[in-house]
Amino acid sequence: MPNLDGRSLPLQAAMAEVATDVHAMLDRLIPDGGGESGEARLSAAMRYAVLAGGKRLRPFLVVESAALFKVAHSSAVKVAAAVEMLHTYSLIHDDLPAMDDAELRRGRPTVHRMYDEATAILAGDALLTRAFEVLADAGVHGDPAVRIELVKELAQAAGIAGMCGGQMMDLQAETESLPLEIGAITRLQRLKTGAIIAFSCEAGAILGKAPQQMRHALNAYAHDLGLAFQIADDLLDVEGSSAETGKDTGKDAGANKATFVSILGVERARAQAILLAEQACAHLDPFGDTAERLREVARFVVDRRA
Repeated sequence: MPNLDGRSLPLQAAMAEVATDVHAMLDRLIPDGGGESGEARLSAAMRYAVLAGGKRLRPFLVVESAALFKVAHSSAVKVAAAVEMLHTYSLIHDDLPAMDDAELRRGRPTVHRMYDEATAILAGDALLTRAFEVLADAGVHGDPAVRIELVKELAQAAGIAGMCGGQMMDLQAETESLPLEIGAITRLQRLKTGAIIAFSCEAGAILGKAPQQMRHALNAYAHDLGLAFQIADDLLDVEGSSAETGKDTGKDAGANKATFVSILGVERARAQAILLAEQACAHLDPFGDTAERLREVARFVVDRRA
């Protein structure tokens, strides 16, 4: 259950509280198959990935955006769990040998290292499809039109005009040694990282049947937040350690990949991330003090060390 005085909690404590609720929901939505069957092995791999912890930033954005419109916490947590399933699927597939060939994720061996490559692919596929099954369930919202809107918007954010399209651009730039300038990298990251963050911020407005101008404000906030988040990620890849981040670091430079840091340099990139975080906060002016927690999130993503 949410803390009734949750907004008085420090940000990290509030995030931990939401993470606990989302973890419990994920545990319920992806049951332990038990036994030795193929289904049980797949379920175990899915749970290994999705219950491994992490910042749960996207779920937190769902819950906080929903709170702006007084959406029931239980509905917001179900949507947050669906987003986390989809996000985790993307991490499993990103870590595969055909993509980033990573060994660590959230401080543990990646799914294909822990199990095998085929199981990792299927675990990602199953999490992706389960996410949409959850969104379509009547327990998310009593209005079928709202559930359809959630499914449609998340599908768009995850597909060719969103995360998958951005990932393809990233792979193409790396494998074909295409030089990327700042505009191209911005577009790439807006698709690859920013689209799911944008859905997470708008999900609460969809659940609350909010006016379009409120959705536009949250989308603008998410756009700048997503870019600030990615720049911070690029900085961590250069300055952080595997112990801090829970994943392999230094891979971008090793792959000679163009990033915000490689183009702008460390100090200019950091300054740009701070500027974007402040721009993100300004987009929340229509919500007044009720959006203060989201402003805190914008500043947190720049300062984080994981």
